[in-house]
Amino acid sequence: MTTVLLCQDIAPKNLQTLLERYGMEIREVIENDAIPGSFWQPPEAGLIGNVLYIRNDTPVHSALHESCHYICMDKFRREKLDTDAGGDYEEEDGVCYLQVLLSDFIPEMGQKRMFSDMDTWGYSFRLGSAKTWFEKDAEDAREWLLKNRVITSQQKPTWNVRE
Repeated sequence: MTTVLLCQDIAPKNLQTLLERYGMEIREVIENDAIPGSFWQPPEAGLIGNVLYIRNDTPVHSALHESCHYICMDKFRREKLDTDAGGDYEEEDGVCYLQVLLSDFIPEMGQKRMFSDMDTWGYSFRLGSAKTWFEKDAEDAREWLLKNRVITSQQKPTWNVRE
């Protein structure tokens, strides 16, 4: 069975340092406890306000995905955020694209592993895989992130949340 990279498999400081740049904090939940703000339920990451909740068995892709929801949502939704990030299809695509870009800031992850973990976990894309979507069908997601000043034209994070 193929497994995904879990939060217990990475240096916690790498994720913390990355998310601090966006004004987020991480709270670790004790093994087997419920994860506050987890829309999909444990072991998936939870999100309440600017706090990301994770356990050791939380997949890294889930931690990054939920964090990217926080980064990509508008200020109004961010201020009221509790569990359900909401958003439309364009924003969801932006979230997926950004989580791939941010995976390079987690040395144990990187884009290759992120693509594999997204496919293993069951993210679905028209072209059949996360990598193919990212490389051949994600121009609209990239443009959305650019328009909202979340990334630069060089596909680098601006370290700003969407206003």
